Amino acid sequence: MNFQRYLVPIGAVGLTAWAWQTWQWMGIALVVTCGVMWLLLYFNRLVQIMKRATNRPIGFVDSAVMLNAKLKVGMSLMHVIAMTRALGQLETEKDTRPEVFSWRDGSQSVVRCVFVQGKLQSWTLNRPFQATDVEPVIYSAND
Repeated sequence: MNFQRYLVPIGAVGLTAWAWQTWQWMGIALVVTCGVMWLLLYFNRLVQIMKRATNRPIGFVDSAVMLNAKLKVGMSLMHVIAMTRALGQLETEKDTRPEVFSWRDGSQSVVRCVFVQGKLQSWTLNRPFQATDVEPVIYSAND
């Protein structure tokens, strides 16, 4: 169950009640000011992430292998976009759940991420077959 959905509003009401008991209207003004400042910082971060993502092609990442190593279950889609500095290529129908986004690198390796309610649930790394993936067999002249 998502406790953040309930704890944040309860915490805000509790903090507001405490501020009222302690400083009356000045306390309420302080809580509202801090809340607005937090929202502005959050909005500024989102704008910066999107500004960086506009300079890259959709679904492109420098290294899919490194992205695969950095991913963790529960990361938000915005966090993954900030790591890749690019929007993911949507692979499912629009407005369907779960959402599947993919990022591809120059070697055509692909990381497919499944997001449920904006949180990373699972991901896969698909790499194209290359001759360097097979161990070389060395033949001697005496055989």
